[in-house]
Amino acid sequence: MYVVLLTYTAPLEEVDYALPDHAKWLDKHFQAGEFLAAGRRNPRNGGVIITRPMARGKLDAILGTDPFSVGHLAKYEVVEFSATRTAPEVRLLNEAVAHTA
Repeated sequence: MYVVLLTYTAPLEEVDYALPDHAKWLDKHFQAGEFLAAGRRNPRNGGVIITRPMARGKLDAILGTDPFSVGHLAKYEVVEFSATRTAPEVRLLNEAVAHTA
């Protein structure tokens, strides 16, 4: 799984202009089942995306199509982790954890 930390590299006015396209991009990847959660950072200097497990190359390709990336409005830090513990509500979403009844 990955946690993707976005940090804006452009003024918020430019980010806000691209926000509707970014939201559509997020929707596409939620519908494809690739993203689990996303939201703004506080303070509002970027965002966070939590993904399902996937090949790193696939994630890099997905991030390369983000309107924030295409417009050079944000930089991305990708943190890969193996979830060895999850809350019961998340357990079914985490293919990395062996499930027992």
